[in-house]
Amino acid sequence: MRTAIGAGGAASGGKRDFERAVDFVVEAEKLGVDQVWTAEAWGFDAVSTAAYLAARTARIAIGTGIMQVSARAPSMTAMTAMSLASLSGGRFVLGLGASGPQVVEGLQGESFRRPVTRLREAIEIVRMAFRGEKLVYRGEHYRLPRPGGEGKALRLAQPPDPGIPIYLATLSPRGLELTGELADGWLGTSFTPEHAEAHLAHLRCGARKAGRELAEIALCVGGPLAVTDDPELLIRAAKPRLAFTLGAMGSARTNFYNAAYRRGGFEDAACEVQQLWLAGKREEAARAVPDAMVERSCLLGPEAHVRERIRRYRDAGVGVLRLEPLGETAAERLDTLGRAVEWVREESRPPGS
Repeated sequence: MRTAIGAGGAASGGKRDFERAVDFVVEAEKLGVDQVWTAEAWGFDAVSTAAYLAARTARIAIGTGIMQVSARAPSMTAMTAMSLASLSGGRFVLGLGASGPQVVEGLQGESFRRPVTRLREAIEIVRMAFRGEKLVYRGEHYRLPRPGGEGKALRLAQPPDPGIPIYLATLSPRGLELTGELADGWLGTSFTPEHAEAHLAHLRCGARKAGRELAEIALCVGGPLAVTDDPELLIRAAKPRLAFTLGAMGSARTNFYNAAYRRGGFEDAACEVQQLWLAGKREEAARAVPDAMVERSCLLGPEAHVRERIRRYRDAGVGVLRLEPLGETAAERLDTLGRAVEWVREESRPPGS
C-alpha cells in the first residue's frame, strides 16, 4: 500500500496558505509519501499548483485531483497533461472528473447533461492525443474537427506519451463502472471499508466489461488522520464538514456524495442531514451526522485503532491510502503523517517478512 496527501482546496488561493501547503508537500516527500493530489473546485486550479510542485519536488508523484472536464477542451487537457508529464520527469498522473451541476452550470456555464458520456468522450480523445494520433472524433459532446468550419484534423506536436496514467474521481454507479472500464485508478470519496462494495461492485462490473480485474485499478481513498487517546472531540469537529458534504456538495436533486453514503449503509442519516442542511438548519445537520459515519470515514484514535483502520483499507483492496493529518501546526501534522507512513509500510508487509 502506498500513501498520498492533498494540496489545496475549494477555498485555496491565499499566498501564505499556498506557501505553507508547498512547504508541507516538500517535507511530506522526505517522509516517503508517494503521491500528492492538487485540488480544483472554485479556488486554485489544479494545474498551476501541480506545475509548481513539480518544480519544488524530485520524487513524489503529482496528480490533479481533479481537472474538471467541462472546464477544458479535451485537446487542451491532453496538452496540459503531456506538458506536466515532461516537466516533472514522468511523475504526473492525470486526475479527471465531471464535477457537479452547481459548478459546471453555475460557474462554467456548461450543461451538466449526461456527464458520464462527456467523461468517456474526453478520455477517449485525451488518449488519442497521448498516442500521437490525429484528433478525429464524432461524439455527443465533442466533434473534431468542427463540422462546417475551416479546421482540419491535427495531432499534438509533443512526442507521444501513452503511458500517462488517468485516474477518475467518480461516485455514481455509472461513473464507477466507467472508471473500472477505462481508468488506471480511482480517486474515491464517501468511502468506508466496512461498505466497500457500495463502490467496488460497480468498479468491478466496469473492469469486467474491459476484460480485466479490479486489482488492475489503483484505488486511492482515505480520510482525516489523528493519533489521540480521546477522539471524541475530533469526531464532533469533523461533523460540520461531513454535513456540508451531505447537504451542499451538489444540488438538492443531484448530490453524488450523499448518494454514495446512502448506498454505503447510512441512508436514513444521509437523507436527514441533507434535509436539515437545505432547510438552513446547519448546526442541527451537523449534530445529525452519526459518530459511526465519522469513525468509518476517518482514521482517528490511538495508534492501535489507526493501525486497525489501515488494515481495513488494505483488506478492502485499497492500494493508495490518502491521508489528511490533523494538528494545530505543520510540525504536528508532519509528525502524525510520518508515523502513519511507517505504519502503512508495516501493515503492508507480508506476514513474517
